[in-house]
Amino acid sequence: MPISEERAYVYLQLPGSPETVTAGFFEQEDRTGVPLGVFVYNPAYLSRSDAVPLDPFELPLRQGRFETVKLGGIFGALRDASPDAWGRRIIERTLNRFDLSEVDYLLNSPEDRVGALSFGRGKTYPPPAARFNKVLELDKLLQFSRAVEEDDKVELPAQMQELIQPGTSLGGARPKNVVEDDEGLWIAKFPEKNDRWNNARVESAMLNLARECGLRTSDARVVSVAGADVLLVRRFDRVKVKGGYYRHRFVSALTVLDAGETIGDRARWSYLLLADELRRRTDRVEEDLRELFGRMVFNSLISNTDDHPRNHGLIAPGRNFELAPAYDLTPNPLTSLEHRDLALIAGRFNRYANRENLLSECARFKLTTAAANGLIDHIKNTVSTRWHPVMRANAVSVNECEVLARAFNYPGFELPAATAAR
Repeated sequence: MPISEERAYVYLQLPGSPETVTAGFFEQEDRTGVPLGVFVYNPAYLSRSDAVPLDPFELPLRQGRFETVKLGGIFGALRDASPDAWGRRIIERTLNRFDLSEVDYLLNSPEDRVGALSFGRGKTYPPPAARFNKVLELDKLLQFSRAVEEDDKVELPAQMQELIQPGTSLGGARPKNVVEDDEGLWIAKFPEKNDRWNNARVESAMLNLARECGLRTSDARVVSVAGADVLLVRRFDRVKVKGGYYRHRFVSALTVLDAGETIGDRARWSYLLLADELRRRTDRVEEDLRELFGRMVFNSLISNTDDHPRNHGLIAPGRNFELAPAYDLTPNPLTSLEHRDLALIAGRFNRYANRENLLSECARFKLTTAAANGLIDHIKNTVSTRWHPVMRANAVSVNECEVLARAFNYPGFELPAATAAR
């Protein structure tokens, strides 16, 4: 395939502006059997006083050719704007192709993607049709997600096919779509047939509980559609303005950590390294470091073992990045009472979700041991006393609360780390 067929022009909506400009182009080459990603900034873009980098460290503003073989030959900031696992499944189904390149996924993904980037074949940005599914269409979207979950090749009615293209944004494999109401854009997360409990209501409860702990989270609400509950999570990377939306740049923690998703990359899956990166990348260093430490504690106390790097990110409402609100918090009622691991390294005892381990490197978060202990005590007390009332207030059933009770404040959190980590 000619290189021109593997090129996508990259457009960026400027901070605090409706203007979208051509920032550069991305293409892939495969001359040695290893995909090589190439990005080049548009000289006209570099000459602008309001130009901002796609990523200040991997893709700083400068002339010349950037190259990468990581992540299958795609730069992290571009991979973050690419469809998630569910979105890729929808694109493959729509095109009836399963040999797509990263460029193909970028070009065939819709404008509801996370962040401020868009992609196309032309050197000039073609304004897309501003159309988002409405909250009122959730019943049709739910039917669609169920149909695809059952059979990728099932024939769907034409009116349902029209809903397929939007909704392939913000990491994860669960069925989801982007919907709009008078308040703005929301990510609709649909139930799956193998769910062990009402995920919509449980996740909504965890976002509320995290806010009671003093953490920053995305707004969320649950709506009932055709006998099922759907979680709506407000898009934190969009601001509704007259005539449309301002878009914020976004990079996932996976990109910030310069990591991939293979087993070999997981040595860099680390709250400690993420804290180091926040020192370089954010102007709100102390605030964001304290927030990150608090989330690490909260995830430990609710046994959120799905706190992987795609469930953390940075946004740039203006020129500078800051820690994005928490947006994916899920408890896991594991059977082990002594030892539970987070997805990211949390201290000297690796991923162990344990007070002593969390305290062991609190200085990396610019916290004294006393301040870190005080924050842990506050979050633990809030989780201990409030998890059940908050769950019930979010209409989580009594039986589901009993099943999930093991997730909260497990005994191993207070054990001597050196003993329990063996």
